[in-house]
Amino acid sequence: VPHDGAMCDLMWSDPEDLEGWGLSPRGAGYLFGADIAKGFNQANGISTIARAHQLVMEGYKWMFNEALVTVWSAPNYCYRCGNVAAILEFDEHLGQKFRIFEAAPADVRGVPARKLVPDYFL
Repeated sequence: VPHDGAMCDLMWSDPEDLEGWGLSPRGAGYLFGADIAKGFNQANGISTIARAHQLVMEGYKWMFNEALVTVWSAPNYCYRCGNVAAILEFDEHLGQKFRIFEAAPADVRGVPARKLVPDYFL
């Protein structure tokens, strides 16, 4: 992903309880409020933005009266966050169901090689 430009902004921008746009503490992308999300949905003829790439301790989080949902699918992120994870399933009628799961127990997964994790992933 480039360090700036449209692809960077798509990857790193996050919803926040504010009006309009704000600066992201990530150092890339922007923060955006309900007005931006709802305007995007209306302009594109959709009801909900489904996104990831932001840790959610409960596995998923609705925002802005269901105009946006964040789905996080990495349980116990970086082996230290203690979060659950989720996937979002749709049926043939676009009914939605979240499946929540936890990390596999340590005794059934291999021990990963020790690697330093850059702060911007946490």
